[in-house]
Amino acid sequence: MATRSTIMDTNSFRAEHADGLDADVRKLTDKRSKVLGESYRLFYRKPVHLVRGEGQYLWDAAGDKYLDVYNNVASIGHCHPAVIDAVYQQMQQLNTHTRYLHERILDYSEELLATMPGEIDRAMYMCTGSEANDLAIRVARAYSGGTGIIVSQEAYHGTSDLTSGVSPALGTGQPLAATTRLVSPPDRYRVTAPDLGDWFAGEIQKQIDDMAANGIKFAGFLADSIFSSDGVLPGPKGFLKKAVDVVHKNGGIFIADEVQPGFARTGDAFWGFARHGVVPDIVTTGKPMGNGIPVSALLAKSDVLASFSDDIPYFNTFGGNPVAMAAAQAVLKVIKEEGLQEHSRVVGDELLRELLTLKDKYDCVGDVRGAGLFIGFELVTDKASKTPDKQLALDVTEKLRDNHVLTSVAGPYGNVLKLRPPLAFQRSDIDWLVGALDKSLAELGK
Repeated sequence: MATRSTIMDTNSFRAEHADGLDADVRKLTDKRSKVLGESYRLFYRKPVHLVRGEGQYLWDAAGDKYLDVYNNVASIGHCHPAVIDAVYQQMQQLNTHTRYLHERILDYSEELLATMPGEIDRAMYMCTGSEANDLAIRVARAYSGGTGIIVSQEAYHGTSDLTSGVSPALGTGQPLAATTRLVSPPDRYRVTAPDLGDWFAGEIQKQIDDMAANGIKFAGFLADSIFSSDGVLPGPKGFLKKAVDVVHKNGGIFIADEVQPGFARTGDAFWGFARHGVVPDIVTTGKPMGNGIPVSALLAKSDVLASFSDDIPYFNTFGGNPVAMAAAQAVLKVIKEEGLQEHSRVVGDELLRELLTLKDKYDCVGDVRGAGLFIGFELVTDKASKTPDKQLALDVTEKLRDNHVLTSVAGPYGNVLKLRPPLAFQRSDIDWLVGALDKSLAELGK
């Protein structure tokens, strides 16, 4: 297992980059540092000053247009008119908390639960994915009577005290909880086992056994089903089922963190976990749900949730408010009416095929993998050794920025480009992205 990295910082602007900035950008970075503090990070050695977005495109203060290949927050596209209208209309009527009756939260809950397996029949609402995962951990512990949580090696599940303790992607400066155990990622490119499902289930069992040996009772396995922070690890489809069976056999629950792979992103299914033929005990979601309006959810089997909710009241002032529900309803409606799941599958497959031509062309492109509009593009020193090339990945990211394509890196080695555009991404954008990647690699002498 690789040592814990600091992927959250790898393509960040730093003070030593300031001298190369123009006066206006330098003024903003200096002011940001003064009033926001140093925990906040900016992408790129030369930060991008954005002022407008539409669909899959963004514009900076100079009027230059960018292709957004990273932002799943605006899942159906920046400034989608359906979301703007829904939020505007609801804000003119009412916006308050869930201790009063209101139809929107009930109507949306029925619509959202209809996309889930039948066993998942309860919904709760928060504002962020961190809050949803925080509550999921609390529910898992109430249901199982244990405290131990297993996550993947480079997982990111949030920034609260509980979730940062199960988020190794935050880096070595953020300590993990003593009850957290890390499992090696199911990386088909690097794992040589003949059956990835058997191998991964075995890795889960090892961590459960380690917990038991240290007096920790196992509570659950928390995972993003495409293992995006681990470098985008999509498959093969179905491999996760054996691991979930091991989790249940040992008295734990499976929490599917669908913040990134959910809401039609993978194309194969509406939810990322559904690609693997599993039914989670809890599902959490966040960013894409409201297309930028802060809203998140925890969806659960009623018997699992009852272990917590029968004894402990939960209230979130802004969670499930009518405006947030209006945004979420609009997103769900657009995904269905515009056929974005099938769009993601078809356009994603075509994009993957085009990216594979770069793998054939360049020895530094070790692997290209993905599902729908969620693709990992792994860079190595050479195909034979598969040695991760983090510096090349960072340099390519900067070159792409110069070519007006925005993305970032992922994985335990920081060498995987994470290509995850808004679902508004079109076939006509493929040439821009692949061409910019081709040009960037060529300019770097690869």
